[in-house]
Amino acid sequence: MNPIARTKLCVVLMLPVVLAGALVSIGHAADQSGGKAYFAGGCFWCMEEVFEKVPGVLSVTSGYMGGRVERPTYEQVSAGGTGHAESVEVVYDPTKVSYQVLLDAFWHNVDPVTPNAQFCDHGSQYRAVIFYQGEEQQRLAEESKRAIEQSPRLSQPVVTELTKASQFYPAEDYHQDFYKKNPVRYKFYKFNCGRAQRLEEVWGAP
Repeated sequence: MNPIARTKLCVVLMLPVVLAGALVSIGHAADQSGGKAYFAGGCFWCMEEVFEKVPGVLSVTSGYMGGRVERPTYEQVSAGGTGHAESVEVVYDPTKVSYQVLLDAFWHNVDPVTPNAQFCDHGSQYRAVIFYQGEEQQRLAEESKRAIEQSPRLSQPVVTELTKASQFYPAEDYHQDFYKKNPVRYKFYKFNCGRAQRLEEVWGAP
């Protein structure tokens, strides 16, 4: 699905809202303490659902990372001109869940062999990325990628990026917890995007 079609689909799926966005730095934690991790795996609605179901995760925020434009809007990012990827900020309790567990959840919910696309969404704004913070996260991310590259299930090279985390911008309010607020619209999008079907093709049945 190209960016214009994706934007049109989102307009159909969403209730009318007033766009609102706020700048947030890497230190943003939704007023909760804990570790932080940043991932991009295509549609951020879907990645919110993935990580919010992981025990020990405190909050997940949809947003944009990896670009060159300050305070980008959804329309700008989905058009593909800002360099950002749809991303999520995961705030978690390190005493209850490890970064390695989050990495595992990430890998098994993305298509790691398709560049600049995830499922029906195409363009660099939908690329899969692990945005690491610090040397320890970088080491763990690199180790996890090497392990995935050795998986007998994958017959193509792993193209998922490992990139140092940069400025994170939360997406507009109507994107946050979209799968909870608009379950029918969300399920319609997810099914038509072929996400579950492709994940099963890559990783096997859940």
